[in-house]
Amino acid sequence: MSNPKLEVLTPQNSQLIIIDQQPQMAFGVQSIDRQTLKNNVVGLAKAAKVFEIPTTITTVESESFSGFTYPEVLDVFPNQKTLERTSMNSWDDQKVRDALAANGRKKVVVAGLWTEVCNTTFALCAMLEGGYEIYMVADASGGTSKDAHDYAMQRMIQAGVVPVTWQQVLLEWQRDWARRETYDAVMAIAKEHSGAYGMGIDYAYTMVHKAPQRTATTHESQPAVPAR
Repeated sequence: MSNPKLEVLTPQNSQLIIIDQQPQMAFGVQSIDRQTLKNNVVGLAKAAKVFEIPTTITTVESESFSGFTYPEVLDVFPNQKTLERTSMNSWDDQKVRDALAANGRKKVVVAGLWTEVCNTTFALCAMLEGGYEIYMVADASGGTSKDAHDYAMQRMIQAGVVPVTWQQVLLEWQRDWARRETYDAVMAIAKEHSGAYGMGIDYAYTMVHKAPQRTATTHESQPAVPAR
């Protein structure tokens, strides 16, 4: 294949790296609503778990500055070690390079903070020195300003990085709704993390297919009383 980027992402050809999704790094993000950012990162992590995507989690200066990776992300991957670094560029750390190599997949999906620093330097070095294809999840990454994020994305795209969004990755991994082994789990992620799309799924399940409401406890509606 002359252009490997024409090959879509599949559960067999890709891996995920989560870079510096830590509180202190998120505090500095101004390019995206931070709650939306966290929602998207957690949704992406859950998608990786469903499709058994090899995932690397790396952090920088956790105890001295940045804090620990979001607990919602860590809970998706219980017992998995995070790879601590001092370098802003994850590629500089041998543990990270070894983890990527051990996964044996050249398509690397990236969600990290900040776009203009940790994401950009990692992406450029991983392509140049490691021969990896980088798929940058734009809405699961954030920069210190909209310009910082946007121009970093442009720089990476010019260098050959493929821009994607978290839901795009989720649905590209699913690909076919006939793949029933992951269908229910994908729907569960969408209902919880996909905003209006998830609301629409809940509506279709309950109103059209008459499924029970997606609540932890039973709720009954009191019938309306006609106005006199």
